[in-house]
Amino acid sequence: MPIANAPTATTVADPIQALYRKITWKLIPFLCFCYLAAYLDRINIGFAKLQMLDQLHLSETAFGLGAGLFFVGYILFEVPSNLVLEKVGAKIWIARIMITWGLLSACTMLVTSSTQFYILRFLLGAAEAGFLPGVLFYLTTWFPTYRRGRIIALFMIGLPLSSVIGGPLSGWIMGNFDHAANLRGWQWLFLIEGVPSVLLGILTFWALPNNPTEAKWLDDSEKRLLEGELRLDEADGKDSKHSFRDGFFNLKVWMLGGIDFSILLSAYAMGFWMPTFIRNAGVVDTFHIGMLTALPSIAALLGMLLIGASSDRHRERRWHIIVPFLIGSAAMACSTLFTHNLIATVALFAIASAAIIGAVPVFFSLPATFLKGRAAATGFALACSLANIAGLVSNSLMGIAIDVTGSSAGAMWFFAGCLILSSLLVVALPAKLVNR
Repeated sequence: MPIANAPTATTVADPIQALYRKITWKLIPFLCFCYLAAYLDRINIGFAKLQMLDQLHLSETAFGLGAGLFFVGYILFEVPSNLVLEKVGAKIWIARIMITWGLLSACTMLVTSSTQFYILRFLLGAAEAGFLPGVLFYLTTWFPTYRRGRIIALFMIGLPLSSVIGGPLSGWIMGNFDHAANLRGWQWLFLIEGVPSVLLGILTFWALPNNPTEAKWLDDSEKRLLEGELRLDEADGKDSKHSFRDGFFNLKVWMLGGIDFSILLSAYAMGFWMPTFIRNAGVVDTFHIGMLTALPSIAALLGMLLIGASSDRHRERRWHIIVPFLIGSAAMACSTLFTHNLIATVALFAIASAAIIGAVPVFFSLPATFLKGRAAATGFALACSLANIAGLVSNSLMGIAIDVTGSSAGAMWFFAGCLILSSLLVVALPAKLVNR
């Protein structure tokens, strides 16, 4: 159906605007906090590294491997987890995911050897598997295609917020709790930051309806209005695929996995290693490191909101990914020239974060433009599984590069090159299909 037929701000009736405003306020803040907790438990290892490497006698390569093993568990269980969510409902499965990952993250405080570190990181990845693609699939049951760029951006601000809040918090915990109750600061870090995930997991049983039909805060007329909007959107995407096979054996899904792989190579390099980059630029105090890591994350938050809103407003997806990729790759490459300049380091990573992470919500609006139902659940999970191989590659390459050459430059140039190559994959996606 032509893009012009899609609803616009001037043609949508006030009741529909009010309905989506209500749904947004009921679902998105809670899901955003869940994602914040999830990502904080995933990347706080970057701060713990500043103390735990010496205590556990880990090399940079060993740390990179351990940080990357998270993604092995994540990849193996991603598709099965999302299929279970589609079968049993979001409420039960997202609650299970959050409670188990919070407990396992807290248990990281107990590791005393590299082997224990590796095992717990693997289990944490297996526990968290399915959360992000599960939520993205869940949102497709509430919001039509033309609203998803902005909605996914609002949900995914939990990603940069985890660093905006978590950076200073992690630095403060490690600086002020070190040696309290005979525990090191990094141990307190895992314990304290694991608690919110467990509490949010418990709250999920009350806060998250499985679908619009179960939402007690929607009256019958609102449910009928929402059903009509979603049915119209489904008719607009009448050629969408629906089966597991359509989601798994779909070349476009594999292309999306490759594109997301490039995004995550850079995102994890910044997320896991930013504290190290800032320390190498001359900052010693852990609280100050935490404050400075928040600046690129604030830029990423603004980038997500601005790029997501612009993409929805113009009904355009491809160039809202390609242009940020090119800007981000240039900033990543240039950062290697200023490793001992604090201002340049923070500024370049702020630009890279705003561009690369800012394009993420637009990217995640793509699968549901050509997949529905079980195919969408499979497609979201498969794309995320393929992409999260980047977590293992990114962390391992960074650790090896630093140990072997004393510099992260080789790895950063590789990540920047992958973003440029992925821009070509974005161009290959049919504009008529994804620009809805």
